[in-house]
Amino acid sequence: MSGFVDEAQLHVKAGDGGAGAVAMRREAHVDKGGPDGGDGGRGGNVWLVATTNQSSLLPFRDHPHRAGENGGHGGGKKMHGKRGHDLEVPVPVGTRARKANGTILCDLTNAGDRWLAGEGGRGGRGNASFLSNNRRAPTFAEQGEKGHEEWYDLELALVADVALVGFPNVGKSTLISRISAAKPKIADYPFTTLEPHLGVVRADDETNYTVADIPGLVEGAAEGKGLGHQFLRHITRARALVVLVELDPVTGVPPAEQHRVLIDELRRYQPDLLERPRLVVGSKADMVAVGDLPETTAPETFDRDATGNDSAAEDFRPDLVISAVTGQGIPALIGRLATLVTQTRTAEPEADGTIIIHRPLPEGFSVERIGEGEFAVVGKVAERAVALNDVTTDEAADYVQGRLRSIGVDRALAKAGARDGDTVHIGDLSFTWFRDQPEFTGQPQSRRRRR
Repeated sequence: MSGFVDEAQLHVKAGDGGAGAVAMRREAHVDKGGPDGGDGGRGGNVWLVATTNQSSLLPFRDHPHRAGENGGHGGGKKMHGKRGHDLEVPVPVGTRARKANGTILCDLTNAGDRWLAGEGGRGGRGNASFLSNNRRAPTFAEQGEKGHEEWYDLELALVADVALVGFPNVGKSTLISRISAAKPKIADYPFTTLEPHLGVVRADDETNYTVADIPGLVEGAAEGKGLGHQFLRHITRARALVVLVELDPVTGVPPAEQHRVLIDELRRYQPDLLERPRLVVGSKADMVAVGDLPETTAPETFDRDATGNDSAAEDFRPDLVISAVTGQGIPALIGRLATLVTQTRTAEPEADGTIIIHRPLPEGFSVERIGEGEFAVVGKVAERAVALNDVTTDEAADYVQGRLRSIGVDRALAKAGARDGDTVHIGDLSFTWFRDQPEFTGQPQSRRRRR
C-alpha cells in the first residue's frame, strides 16, 4: 500500500461553548444576594498547521475526523467554565483546503503557516451577566454556542525548487536517485513511478536545492488522462523545470515530439508554467552512439519565448545530454540547476511575515421563506439572541424580543413579507411572529404576551 497520499478529506468539529449558569448568591446574613451564575468557557478551535515533519496526507485517509475540546460550563459564585483546548492539526507544507464546491480556503506554502479550520463556539453568559436596573434577578442564562463543523477537501502540491517532467520511463527516477539520496522504485517499464518523490541535491558547501520526480506525463494529461491532474499539480510550485526527453525511446516517440507534447501539456494545464526557467535535457545518452547524439544549445545563446518555442534554432536541441547510469553530464546538470535556482530565489520578494489566507466573509443573518406563512432566520448573530436555557419566562422573552429587534430581525422579516401570525424558526426555537412582539411556541409553557 502506498504511503504517499496527496488527496484526502478532513472533517472538522470545533469545540462547543459551555453553558452559562443560573445561580443566586446564598450567604448567611445576606438578604437577596442577587444572581451570581458564571459564564461558560469557549470551545477549542481547530487549526491546520503546515509542517515539514509531514510529507503526505496519509493520516487523513482512514481517520479524517478532528475535534476541538468543548468548553466547560459556568458555575455559581460567578465561576466561569474552562476554555476548551485548541487542536493543531499538522499537514504537509503545500497543503490546500477547499470547500465542497471547489473554492480554495487556504494555501499553506510555508512551514508554520496556520489556518483556522474550525472556530470554537462562544461560551454562554451566566445569569449574572443579565443583571440590570430593570432586571434585578434574572433566572435565565445562555446556552453555549455550537462549534463550527464542516467537511473539507485537502490536496497536496509538493513544494520543490526543481520539477522533473517527462514521459513514463525516460529516466526521471534514475536521475533523482543519482543526484540525491532519494530512492524511488526503478524498473524498465512505463509508470514505474506512481507517486512523486523529493530529493535534496547538494551542489556545493553552500548551495542545496530540492528536486521532485513527477510521475510520467502522457499526451492529454492536462485533461486528466493518465491521472494527469494529480501529477501536474505537483509541478505548479517549482521554481524551475527540467524537461527530460529520452534520446533512445523505447516507445518510439522521437525526442523532438516528446518535447512538443510535454510543452503543450504544460501550456494547456497552466500557461504561466512556460514562463519559469527550464532546461531541456536529453537522457540515456549511454544508449545512443556518440555520432548520433544531438547537438546541444549553448547556454549563453539559448532563449525561449512565452509559448515554449525554441527561438535559437528550428530543429530540436537539448540544453544538456546526460546519462544517469554512466554519470555523463551529471555534474554540469547539477551546476546549471543550482544557478537557475539561485537566480529565481534572489528574484523572489522577501517574505514579510504576512500569511495570505482565504476566508469567507463574516456571517450576519438572512431571512428565508420556507413555506406559506413560514420563515427561517439563519445566522449566528440571530441564533445567539435566542440561545437561552429557558425562553418561557417573561423576562427571558423580553430580552429575546429586544435583542432580535436591535439586530434588525423584525425589519428583515417585514421586508421578506412576514405577516402577523406567521411562524418563524431561529435555531432550535420556533415562535409565532407579530410585528409588535412574538409569541413563543414549541415550549411546554407556550404563551403570547400582550401589552
